[in-house]
Amino acid sequence: MNDMSGLAELAATPAAAELEERIASATRAILDRQQPDGHWVFELEADATIPAEYVLLVHYLGERADEELERKIGVYLRRIQGAHGGWPLFHAGAFDMSASVKAYFALKMIGDSVDAPHMQRAREAILSRGGAAESNVFTRVLLALYGILPWSAVPTMPVEIMLLPKWFPFHIDKISYWARTVIVPLLVLYALQPKARNKRGIGIDELFVQPPSTVGPKSKAPHQKWFWYSFFRGVDILLKIAEPRFPKGSRKRAIDKAVEFTRARLNGEDGLGAIFPAMANSVMMFDVLGYPESHPDRAIARRSLDKLLVVKQDEAYCQPCVSPVWDTALTAHALLETNDPKAVAQAQRGLDWLKPLQVLDVKGDWIAQRPDVRPGGWAFQYRNDYYPDLDDTAVVVMAMDRAQKLDGSHRFDEAIARGDEWVRGLQSRNGGWGAFDADNNYDYLNHIPFSDHGALLDPPTADVSARCLSMLAQLGEKPATNPDMARAIDYLRRDQLKDGSWYGRWGMNYIYGTWSVLCALNAAGFDRSEPMVARAADWLIAIQNEDGGWGEDGTSYKLDYKGYEKAPSTSSQTAWALLALMAAGEVDHPAVARGIAYLSRTQGKDGLWPEELYTATGFPRVFYLRYHGYSKFFPLWAMARFRNLKASNSRRPAFGM
Repeated sequence: MNDMSGLAELAATPAAAELEERIASATRAILDRQQPDGHWVFELEADATIPAEYVLLVHYLGERADEELERKIGVYLRRIQGAHGGWPLFHAGAFDMSASVKAYFALKMIGDSVDAPHMQRAREAILSRGGAAESNVFTRVLLALYGILPWSAVPTMPVEIMLLPKWFPFHIDKISYWARTVIVPLLVLYALQPKARNKRGIGIDELFVQPPSTVGPKSKAPHQKWFWYSFFRGVDILLKIAEPRFPKGSRKRAIDKAVEFTRARLNGEDGLGAIFPAMANSVMMFDVLGYPESHPDRAIARRSLDKLLVVKQDEAYCQPCVSPVWDTALTAHALLETNDPKAVAQAQRGLDWLKPLQVLDVKGDWIAQRPDVRPGGWAFQYRNDYYPDLDDTAVVVMAMDRAQKLDGSHRFDEAIARGDEWVRGLQSRNGGWGAFDADNNYDYLNHIPFSDHGALLDPPTADVSARCLSMLAQLGEKPATNPDMARAIDYLRRDQLKDGSWYGRWGMNYIYGTWSVLCALNAAGFDRSEPMVARAADWLIAIQNEDGGWGEDGTSYKLDYKGYEKAPSTSSQTAWALLALMAAGEVDHPAVARGIAYLSRTQGKDGLWPEELYTATGFPRVFYLRYHGYSKFFPLWAMARFRNLKASNSRRPAFGM
């Protein structure tokens, strides 16, 4: 085959009948994965850190280990070891010190010999990069709990933080929900400094280039500015001197307040904050305070961790959390796009499942910034009443609104109205929206020694803001008459990069952000005549890969980002780019044809798309995610929309997503 014919094949979209069959095949596959009660939930995979921490928690607590489970986790950890000898933060990514130290420690705890080839390679990779002392703060805390590092190597976080007034520069209301739920029980561990039971007596001194007992404080993180770091480092030194002299009475009151905070948010078997690190810390907090294993609070907190396990025939891992609301809402959007009667009916079943999960009676932590706003959001997980999020809420509201417009019913009217009200109420002063809180932008806090990860805050971001703008537009609001929309559009205009893209906080990365914003601008009535729409569409067209797909990996979050760098195509990112271009009115552009051809060509025999690469983000440069559902519903969504637009008189979608 000559080069010209090869290029023609890459660009050839499937014929109408073939496209219909591909859409039908993907639809059947997704319907087959629907849960009996109507919802969808797909695996949510992170890196080696969470399964390694699960193993180490079991041995910290001195529990009787499930040897078969440990064997399977060991298989998983060995499989995802990188070619560089360590463990990456995402598939085929660069070496990461903290993930590598935890994975090595867990494998050694499981029983792997330090002389095994994979352990030797890991050790050499760790030592050649400065050793385990180069780990981040959270890993240092783990090593301090195991008695490997001294507590002096960890930034001081006195539990008396719980007693600080709200006006104080550091207050738990000023940090993100995930930091809040992780830190509060951790403060008790800082105060009491327990030591792991570690019945197997496993240590990792061999991973240090100096005696672990001599390791000092962590150096400045790359994102931190010298002025602020030096200031807070001085505060840390003073706290280390003063903390042993704090009054015992205030310490007890602070611990009691931390326990009260945790117990109020235990969240049943869904766990504190419904995220693994917070849940694990809550169990260790109850343990150090002397709660027996049978105590209801400790027992339910411990059970919540086991519910995150994914155990397969040959291997197992632990998820950082679960994503049923997000998965169900996005799957519903994709199925509604198909116009297939059975798919639409099942999507509506999914929305019926979502309806009672709306949080209507709990004033969560967001109330600290917006005390007069009524609850009305949805959380990401099965239950997380204190922490609904704006992204999920906007996506659920749009799916419900779309379903009602299809069948002419009004059964979601009340849910839509309350969701809309809550989203409006959580808009930040700069016109954007954060994920969980309003105006959570105390930037100086990312410079404290504890925040070497740079993810202590939840400021407004383009992707979440775009989703909220999309919702307002889909519900019929207009920028000319709605000041909230006008402020949001101004925020997005200011946030656009010179190359035309937008940063994607919760998905990788500029493709994700640009998809989100172009959908919102389309819903708000902007087309390619608007310069920011044109620049964004041109950017997407310019970065398309030769195979017709689009791709971007976690390196795009680096601090010295200078523009898009080529990465392998993925089905989910290709779908985002296609949905974005179609929102910009480019359904007839050759780039869209090439993208549809890519999805058609890479679809598996099971109707779905294989995708090992990670395309989602927990914390930039620290923690990435692989939503196993993304490669299932996003490509279907893009192909169905392409078909629909080609068959209609319109060249732009009518919905916010």
